[in-house]
Amino acid sequence: MAAQNIVDGYVRPVAWRGSEMMGVSAQSTRINLAIAIWEWPSYFDPAERLKGIRLDIADYRRPDPQTAPCKSKAAGLYMICTLSKHAAERKGYADAMMLDWRGRVAEATGANVFFVKDGELHTPDPDCFLDGITRRTVMGLARDRQIAVNERAIMPDEMAGFEQCFITGTAAEVTPVSEIGPYRFEVGDITRTLMEDYMAAVRPNGRAVAAAE
Repeated sequence: MAAQNIVDGYVRPVAWRGSEMMGVSAQSTRINLAIAIWEWPSYFDPAERLKGIRLDIADYRRPDPQTAPCKSKAAGLYMICTLSKHAAERKGYADAMMLDWRGRVAEATGANVFFVKDGELHTPDPDCFLDGITRRTVMGLARDRQIAVNERAIMPDEMAGFEQCFITGTAAEVTPVSEIGPYRFEVGDITRTLMEDYMAAVRPNGRAVAAAE
């Protein structure tokens, strides 16, 4: 990061099997590694982000843990995310909310989700998707402010009763959500406070630092 003079960027390590053989069994191939970095101040348009982004509800669902290695950050698991985000963007949305195979609220295509109700946070239990580093950081920041955090199963119709919503991720950071399909949310005080707390945590002395994933 210092050599490239990047202070607000993204770090992405990628490991993949070599081309010595092709097939389902590839145990004789060597493991390759590349690390890419680039400037990336914000994943979403800054103006749209502050007023809350709009999410569609994806057709594809997060798979059963018995059918895929859902705890790994594997490229193949992103295929349905890419398809879902592209479909949402074609409709004018910024992203899409994915349910899990049981029909429960899961996550956005590349970020975890939080809801606010009666001064408390509610977030899906990450039993079939990544338990993000940013997610855990925000939960810690919330508890530092004595904001209760409830990790639990959330059904789609519950979204009608939530007051605020935001997503978290290495690139998304803390991004307010104003709309998920037919459900509407306000960009309220808790969301704004956690946005500010997160920015203060990752940008000490006002300087941006790289996001590592």
